[in-house]
Amino acid sequence: MTAKVIKDMTTLVIDTSVIIKWLNQDNEENIDKADKILENVKNGQAGIIAPELAKYEAGNVLLHGKKLRLEQALIALSSLYTLPISFITESKDLAEQTYSLAESLGITYYDAAFLALAKKYEAILVTDNVKHQGKISEVNVLALSNY
Repeated sequence: MTAKVIKDMTTLVIDTSVIIKWLNQDNEENIDKADKILENVKNGQAGIIAPELAKYEAGNVLLHGKKLRLEQALIALSSLYTLPISFITESKDLAEQTYSLAESLGITYYDAAFLALAKKYEAILVTDNVKHQGKISEVNVLALSNY
């Protein structure tokens, strides 16, 4: 499936594994690739979207994965809200698609939410965790390392 192009812009769905690279780079790989996405957005070559739940996942990674102190977390969370990401609120139709994908692929509802969004917007899903989200042929899933 090709990415949806809106006014010469490629729509990318980015998952939390990519967002975290912009918030805290400790023990992260492919930071240069993540930064390339932001550069493409800045140049008008791409637009990025993510499900609203990515905010919660990012907060959870900062708290439990990165184990940031409150002061560090507040800086990272502040950065999250300055990123050029359009966060999409889940609708009934999107929830149904997410559930269907999660059930049929045997993945979490969380991982399926990114796939459902990419499918709905005919976008490319960029992830640093292809293992969970690369299980569907109807969505173009791109490993961040290949961006």
